[in-house]
Amino acid sequence: MALSLRSYEPHDFAALYKLDQSCFPPGISYSKTTLRYFLTISSADCVVAVEENHIAGFILSEENPPLAHIITLDVAEKGRRHGVGTALLQKLESNLAARGVRSILLETATDNEAAVAFWQRHGYRSEALLKRYYLGRIDAYEMRKILPAAREAGRHPGEKN
Repeated sequence: MALSLRSYEPHDFAALYKLDQSCFPPGISYSKTTLRYFLTISSADCVVAVEENHIAGFILSEENPPLAHIITLDVAEKGRRHGVGTALLQKLESNLAARGVRSILLETATDNEAAVAFWQRHGYRSEALLKRYYLGRIDAYEMRKILPAAREAGRHPGEKN
């Protein structure tokens, strides 16, 4: 099964909304209005993963270089633990770095152990505990990753300045 990554297109909206509803409980998943808002702001970047003509996942961010914020990462259940999230994240980080982003922030629920582990594996570190962040009762970690400068990211091991 070949996974392809591409930018969000307006006809994707219904599938992305449905996926977000399946990934997160009511109150944490986005309403249609909120999701549409985040997808259409000028600072948004949304990478969509497609597998066998179905959307397998998406990652959505907003940016104001040198800072970006990951709004959500959604992966269909059958795509989890198969590299879909990693592929989406790597593509987004590459896009952001090319546009001058140096630091990426996100929030994740402290009780979502799989998500916390995923972000940590990809270099994100907890910077703060946000009390009652979700639904007024679930704590979240604010996590951050510092991206290498574009020049550093393109260098090969052993290459001099």
